[in-house]
Amino acid sequence: MFWSDGLQSQFLRTSLYGLALIALISASVPACAQWQIERSGTTASLRGIHAVTAAVAWASGTNGTVLRTLNGGQAWQSCSVPAGAEKLDFRSVWAWDANHAMVMSSGPGVESKLYSTHDGCRTWNLVFANPDADGFWDSLQFDGTRFGVILGDPVQGSFTMFVTYDGGGQWTRQVNPCLRTMDPKQGAFAASNQSLAIIPLQDVGSAPGTGTNHKIYFGTSGGWLYSFELAPLELISTPGGALATNDCTHIRALPNGSKDSAGIFAAAFHDVTNGVVVGGDYAQPQNASSTAAYKTDGTHWHVALHSPAGYRSTVAWSPNDASWIAAGSTGSDISHDNGNTWQPLDHGNWNAISLPFIVGPDGRIARLISWGQLRVLNQVPIAAVSESAKD
Repeated sequence: MFWSDGLQSQFLRTSLYGLALIALISASVPACAQWQIERSGTTASLRGIHAVTAAVAWASGTNGTVLRTLNGGQAWQSCSVPAGAEKLDFRSVWAWDANHAMVMSSGPGVESKLYSTHDGCRTWNLVFANPDADGFWDSLQFDGTRFGVILGDPVQGSFTMFVTYDGGGQWTRQVNPCLRTMDPKQGAFAASNQSLAIIPLQDVGSAPGTGTNHKIYFGTSGGWLYSFELAPLELISTPGGALATNDCTHIRALPNGSKDSAGIFAAAFHDVTNGVVVGGDYAQPQNASSTAAYKTDGTHWHVALHSPAGYRSTVAWSPNDASWIAAGSTGSDISHDNGNTWQPLDHGNWNAISLPFIVGPDGRIARLISWGQLRVLNQVPIAAVSESAKD
């Protein structure tokens, strides 16, 4: 189609007016991030995700599935399946770099297993298996160094916990009064590998790698949040493997009732003072009652004034947006005020977050594009605008 110069100028002016109007409307809408869907190459249900950097990340899921990206999600590589793990559900993954990672399966008894790779997931070694026939592992977390924790459902009235100080080579069962259940039917959740959170507390004046306590948090059914401190390595060699502990607390951070399907599914902190827990009832995912709580003073938990719009299984702090992001089977939400009020981001089906990535069922993976990145992507250089368009 062709226009005369006059019609072309009028068309361009009209188009520019429309663009300006869109820009004006956009400027009046609160700044928000968005998800960019990526191709995972699998249909497995993905529940484990760990971003080492913005470029290197690992994901895991059903049927022994492990994925890896080295270019920020532009391509996801399918890893080899550990021998005998073809039917295992890898709910947890933790990585130190592009070559060294661990995956943990969740299941009854020996179906809970831990594997490691040091060659970029070409080969795997079985390093630990659940010794409890009636046990079930829920979460695997490291503090970024060689200290790690495995959390499992209660066995004989106490939550199961194993710790390692050598990067996962040796695991020691913890005997700790803080692990005793508040309710005989209580359990943790393996929905996103986030029912457990650990925070290193370095003693002032101690050399790096020594004198470090760890604050342990984990959420359970009924909305309970357990927390206590684990003493440094040199204090755990007491008879029976018992640990010196202090600051043992049990707080009902989310008043979810006593249903087995409801409670705290994820806990996260962006420093020792500020944290968020999310959850709800996975059997009633549309129910938005008591799905998030937060603390900003290091002590007191407050139920969110405006909660996420339904059950949420995962939460993470986004430093690029200075915001919390939560997600679950009915969508994702963002909070710009430390977790007190939440606004919807999307209505997708998600399981777990390790920013900038998020994963879900049917091989769903997406990358978070922050508001700052969106502004850059949407900017048009002045030199690209024709002279006639400037009229």
